[in-house]
Amino acid sequence: MHDFEFTIDGKKVRARSGQTIMQAADAAGIYIPRLCAHAELEPHGSCRVCMVLADGRFQTACTHPAAAGMNVENDTRELLDIRRAVVDMLFIERNHYCMFCEKSGVCELQAVAYRLGITVPRYPYRYPKMGMDASHQEIFVDHDRCILCARCIQASRDIDHKNGFGFVGRGIHKRLAMNSRKGLAGTGAVGSDKAIMVCPVGALMRKHVGYRLPYGARTFDKGPIGMDIEAQTSPAAVQPDIADANPE
Repeated sequence: MHDFEFTIDGKKVRARSGQTIMQAADAAGIYIPRLCAHAELEPHGSCRVCMVLADGRFQTACTHPAAAGMNVENDTRELLDIRRAVVDMLFIERNHYCMFCEKSGVCELQAVAYRLGITVPRYPYRYPKMGMDASHQEIFVDHDRCILCARCIQASRDIDHKNGFGFVGRGIHKRLAMNSRKGLAGTGAVGSDKAIMVCPVGALMRKHVGYRLPYGARTFDKGPIGMDIEAQTSPAAVQPDIADANPE
């Protein structure tokens, strides 16, 4: 293991061998938007929200390894437009009504949309009929709010060791499925499972605990998504380029 430097938007960032661009950026206090990536799960780059330009080529920051001397662009007009388009499509392909969702204020999809400046999607809504499974005593799954990030699948398999969830179908027919003909009630999942806790939206939720946080006390009422990462910025992690340090 050895340390090296590369740049993100002109700033020198220190990284360790084996780190991805996102891991190095997080340690340096630089936020790269993401939805499927989670610190406790293996990255797989499915949502594409963390797309960056690495040496001029589009790469997912959660999966692409950092390299010495690499030049990464994270904050450009082109990347912002791509990320907005991806998040826009996540909103319109299901039925996301933030004002009626108990995850509002702590929802990562909603928070990323606000951070990207999205207030109204640019595409027409599809209004699919997705349905809900409330057969379980502790939890429910609302397919209208699922963004197919696969976090629950990974967590159920790798952390809970239950393999309770998976995907079925393709394209617009793809949906979250359970490993039981009894639906959610037959999966063996419980409310304290990591699979439930890592859901970024209001798709997998615990029952009997809704709407307990008042306005102003919810996670993203206090600041934008990524604020915890950006608070870690330190001179040791991020160094200005010489051109930035000595402007003329």
